[in-house]
Amino acid sequence: MRLATLNVWGVRGDWPARLALFRKGFQQLNADVLTLQETVFNADVDQVMEMLGPEYHVVHSSEREYDGSGISTASRWPIGDVLELDLNVTDRTGDFACTALLTEVLAPFGRVWVANHFPDYQVDHERERCAQTVLVARKLEQLVSDSPGHVVVAGDLDADDAADSLRFWTGRHVVDNLSVCYRSAWQATHPHEPLETFVPENPLFVDGDWPYRGLDHILVRCGADGRPTLPIQSCRRTFDQPGEIPSDHYGLAADFEER
Repeated sequence: MRLATLNVWGVRGDWPARLALFRKGFQQLNADVLTLQETVFNADVDQVMEMLGPEYHVVHSSEREYDGSGISTASRWPIGDVLELDLNVTDRTGDFACTALLTEVLAPFGRVWVANHFPDYQVDHERERCAQTVLVARKLEQLVSDSPGHVVVAGDLDADDAADSLRFWTGRHVVDNLSVCYRSAWQATHPHEPLETFVPENPLFVDGDWPYRGLDHILVRCGADGRPTLPIQSCRRTFDQPGEIPSDHYGLAADFEER
């Protein structure tokens, strides 16, 4: 199974030129499942369809900003249940479309719960991100208890590995009396290389001296043996080559063994 995640930056900038890069890049990537953030979906624009074409089953969040920006999950395989979690946990989240889509992907080898997680982005909102993260994690624990399967959390988590919200996901921190353990696909395959997906070197980067660089993550839930239930074969950065960069974020793609 190949799963990829990318914040696509809406339709900002030179959208026709960016769209051509997306179409070429997604075709080459050939992912089975995609979690996409800042996708525009409204009465006039279906950005995911424009980028991917009709080959995927697609679900969109209902939580959207004024211009239709939200999140979307795409799968080559059939989709079962879909749940959306409201992540407006405090009044500080404002009009930002922070949300989570939990999608039951019916893969050939079994059920995979895919969480497209898009928490609050502001640098001083780690309190909100922790509350949002534990809300998603609790629901995933309930889902996998009721309907067993693999669990993958992927998205623009708006925090790096040092943040409490990421340390919670990877079993290093307790939030609200809950602990879980997910394996980072990047850390598993690049143990000595920092993750950097939101960097000034990107020609579309517009956020100046933003303090966090490793914002985009793919995380796999660990089983009773302490290992990810989907063994991680590889993880690489995507949409990061000169002349082929369509977003202010670079993406990630991970390959998993099927169990």
